[in-house]
Parts: sequence; structure tokens; C-alpha cells
Amino acid sequence: MATLNAAKQHLRAAMRHKLRAVSHDSIVSQSATVFHTLQSLPAYASARRVSVFLSMPTGEVQTAAVVRHALAAGKEVFIPYLHKNPVKTAGLPARVMDMVRLRDVADYEALQPDKWGIPSVDPGTVPQRERVLGDGEGGEGGGKGLDLILIPGVAFDAHPDNSGAIRRLGHGKGFYDYFLFRHAQKARSLGQHEDPVLLVGLALSEQFLSDGGDEGAVPVGPLDQPLRGLVLGDGRVKGRLGDAAASKTD
Repeated sequence: MATLNAAKQHLRAAMRHKLRAVSHDSIVSQSATVFHTLQSLPAYASARRVSVFLSMPTGEVQTAAVVRHALAAGKEVFIPYLHKNPVKTAGLPARVMDMVRLRDVADYEALQPDKWGIPSVDPGTVPQRERVLGDGEGGEGGGKGLDLILIPGVAFDAHPDNSGAIRRLGHGKGFYDYFLFRHAQKARSLGQHEDPVLLVGLALSEQFLSDGGDEGAVPVGPLDQPLRGLVLGDGRVKGRLGDAAASKTD
């Protein structure tokens, strides 16, 4: 485990250096390409309950256009919300993530940036919002899970076994890993043998590690969940997302 963590930290440091060199104009252009590519995918078009990550100001795809489009299309849009873990058990994280629903575009526009510059939900509004898991500090929960989670990351690559799975390196806090574990538990509580949620990464082209690249491969452990697909800032779609994705892959 120590070797795995060291490998992840090494890659994160290398990617931070690499992403600092990506210009603002490139991020804007790549984000527009990701948005337009995503719209063409049946997996996105058919999803009704969608989680969208809200972006840091630099170093990753900007998702504002995705949020606005999904809301305008009548999708139920959920965004990450961090709160204290209500389960006080040794070995579990002190803070966990749930997904809370946005009401409309005006609700999204009213979000205020946190200390990292990420638009964030006012905790005082959480008790009036639908939450996917619904534990912790009030809020409506216990209903359906999500159809699609658009997920961020630091680096991605394709699994070498040609399965189409996408490996992801996160920021190291484990928020998505633990949320996905609990989302799968929720699916089982609803009588589903497998969690039907589709995991799709959105990334700048610089975040995808090609075979033989300087950064090597994405190190993963048993708790790291693979993604079904990845939409890149140069228009490529990696993984297995159906016919629309297959026509664009590579």
C-alpha cells in the first residue's frame, strides 16, 4: 500500500507541473470541445439524473456549459456536497461527499466559490434539497440513485487488458471512491444486483496518459473504480460508451 500511495503522489506532482503549462485559452477551447462531444453521446442524452462536478478555475475541464445545458434539457442535475461523516467508525473518513440537486439555472448561478474557487452549495440550503444518499445534515434522500456521473481526475489512462475500462487518478481525498461505494450499496438496497450508474470522466487532452509517455501509467488499487468512458479536450472518446463513442475513439 505504501508503494501504491508513493506512486500516486509522484504522478500527482508530475501532473501538477504539466497542467500549470496549459494556457487559459487552451482550457476554454478544450472545455467547449468536451461539451459538444458529450452532447453527441447517447449515454448523456438518455440520462435523466446526472451528477456534474463543478470545476476549479484552472487545471481541468470547465463544466459550466454542461450544467446549464443539462438543466435546460430538463435533466435532474446533482453536484457534489461535502459534509461531516455521520458514521463515527474508526477507519472511515471524517468528511464524505453526497450529491445535492440544483433547482434551476438561477440556483446554479447563485452558488458562491469556496476557498479553491469552486462554486459551492450554501450548507443552509441543503435541508431543502434532494440528496442522493441523504445522510448527515438533513435534506431529502432515500430515493433513486444516479444514471450518470461526470467525474473529474488528475490523470487517466486505458486499462492495458483492452477491456475498454478507463483508470483514473484522483486528488487523493477518496471522496468519489467512498461515494461510489455507498451509491452501490444504495442500488443493492433498491433490489439492483449491480449499480447501473455510468461513470464518465471529462479531461483535458494533457491528462490522458498515452502508452510510452513520460508519466508512465495510472497506478490503481482495489478500491479505485474504473470508468466506462472518458471524453477528452481534443474530441476523442475513450472507453466503451456505445456506437457514438466507438466512432470517435482514437
